[in-house]
Amino acid sequence: MSLSNIRIVLIQTSHPGNIGSAARAMKTMGLSELCLVKPKRFPAPEANVMSSNAEDILDNAIIVDNLQQAIADCHVVIGTSARYERNLRWETFDPRYCGEFVGKALSKNKKVALIFGRERSGLTNEELSMCQHLVHIPTNPDYSSLNVASAVQILSYECRMGAKDIKPIRHELNEEVVSAEDMEGFYQHLETALIEVEFLNPENPRYLMPRLRRMYGRINVTRSELSLLRGMVSAFQGRKFTRRNKES
Repeated sequence: MSLSNIRIVLIQTSHPGNIGSAARAMKTMGLSELCLVKPKRFPAPEANVMSSNAEDILDNAIIVDNLQQAIADCHVVIGTSARYERNLRWETFDPRYCGEFVGKALSKNKKVALIFGRERSGLTNEELSMCQHLVHIPTNPDYSSLNVASAVQILSYECRMGAKDIKPIRHELNEEVVSAEDMEGFYQHLETALIEVEFLNPENPRYLMPRLRRMYGRINVTRSELSLLRGMVSAFQGRKFTRRNKES
């Protein structure tokens, strides 16, 4: 299996030195793919200095405008965060289990994204909703400040250890697992249909879509399963349209 299937995503990093330090942390653990979402300042000399001979990772870094672009081709999306809406619980890993989980995903040749938020504010709730799982690094409650590069180092190490000694296995159904971009299209389709059939009130959506995202995010949706889901949603839309035509 290849650690090159792990993508480290940094969102709106404010200091280029943190980007360089994250690249150094990645390279020491054998990770190579870095994606930057709207960095405040990059490229920058400070990033090169702090990378300590990991300039190749910086030179090959992908720069995008939003998280959706960063994870479009990924099958597993894990966000690093200690917060979310209290009344909407999300499946949360510790670093050790996260590494084991990623190792198993790599053994099935899946593309994995690890998302790191802004230095001061982390990930927004909208960004968290795009993640299938969360990972929390337990720190000293009396001093919980953790630099983003340090967080990258911890999780890169755990992923390296999780991938070690795991023999490649075939997906149970021997089918392609769809990407985050494919699932995002399904979520938009589903939301539109739920509004049309008046199951979802757009004026008061509450937590319906985040809960549905969480539910589908726990499973590995394959290409044929996604086609089935999209077909079902389209059928529901057609049924609603037919009923309205008859009423009119």
